Amino acid sequence: MEASDSVRSIWTSLGLPGIVDVHTHFMPKPVMDKVWKYFDDVGPLVGRPWPITYRTDEANRLATLRGFGVRSFTSLVYPHKPQMAAWLNQWATQFAADTPDCLSTATLFPEPGVSGYVTDAIDRGTRVFKVHVQVGQFDPSDPLLDDAWGVIADAGVPVVIHCGSGPAPGDHTGPGPILALLARHPRLRLIVAHMGMPEYTDFLDICDRYDGVHLDTTMAFTPFVEENMPFPADAYPRLRDLGDRILFGSDFPNIPYGYADALTAVTRLDHFDDDWRRGVLYDNGARLFDLDRQDSLPG
Repeated sequence: MEASDSVRSIWTSLGLPGIVDVHTHFMPKPVMDKVWKYFDDVGPLVGRPWPITYRTDEANRLATLRGFGVRSFTSLVYPHKPQMAAWLNQWATQFAADTPDCLSTATLFPEPGVSGYVTDAIDRGTRVFKVHVQVGQFDPSDPLLDDAWGVIADAGVPVVIHCGSGPAPGDHTGPGPILALLARHPRLRLIVAHMGMPEYTDFLDICDRYDGVHLDTTMAFTPFVEENMPFPADAYPRLRDLGDRILFGSDFPNIPYGYADALTAVTRLDHFDDDWRRGVLYDNGARLFDLDRQDSLPG
C-alpha cells in the first residue's frame, strides 16, 4: 500500500488544499462485509480478480483517507431490497455526526414511505444521496419514487447515481432510464458515477442537455478499466468543455489498485490543463457542496 506522501504530492503540486472525493463507501460492517464478498466473487463476471486494496477496519480506513489529504468524502450506502434504506440512512446520519469530514449521506428504494424517509433525511442535514440502480435492480423512474425525487430536486441535494452498464449491464442501466427520470424532474442534480461507463458519450449528451448533471471519475481512465471499457479518444474535448461538472471519485476502499493510481489516472491525462485538474480534484466538489464555507479537515 502506498505511503500518503505519494498521494499528497499530486494535489500539493497543483496548489490545492486537499481532495474532495465524492465517491467513497462507509457502511455498517455486516453490509460492507457482504459488498467485499461480492467483489471477491465477481472475477468471472468481469474476467479478472478484483482484490480490495483497502480491506481494513473502519478507523484505519478513515485514517488512510485523512492521511491522503482527503478533506471531504461520502459514505455511499445503498439498499438491494425493500425496508433497508431507512435503516441505512439512520446509520449514515450517525456516522456523519461522528465523522465531520464526511458529507452526510442517504439513499432510497422504490417502496411505500420512501418520500417520508427521504424528507426526514434532508431535514436531518443529508447533503448527498446515493442510488445504485444496478444493485437495487429498479427503474429510477418507478412511480413509487416520483414524490421522493421531487423532494430531492426541490432541496437541491446532489445524487450520486450508478446508472451506467458497467461492469455488467442490468435491467435498468444505461441512458434511457435517466433520460426518462430527467424528463420528469429536470432540476435534479445528478452525479453520474463512473462517468456512466461504458456509455460515456451518451451521458456526455445528457450533460449537454441538463445543466444539473455531473460526472464522477470513479475508476475511469485507470488501466484496470481502460483495458475493457476505454474512454473514447474523440470525446476528450467534450470532457474538457464540461470541466466544471467533472468530480473526482475513487470508490475507496473497494478499488483493486492504489489510491494514487486513481489520482494519476486523472491528472496525467494529456488533454487537460492544471485548472481543469484543480477543478476535478477539489474546486468543483467544494463549490457543489459549499465546502469552503462549511467543512474542514478534522484536527
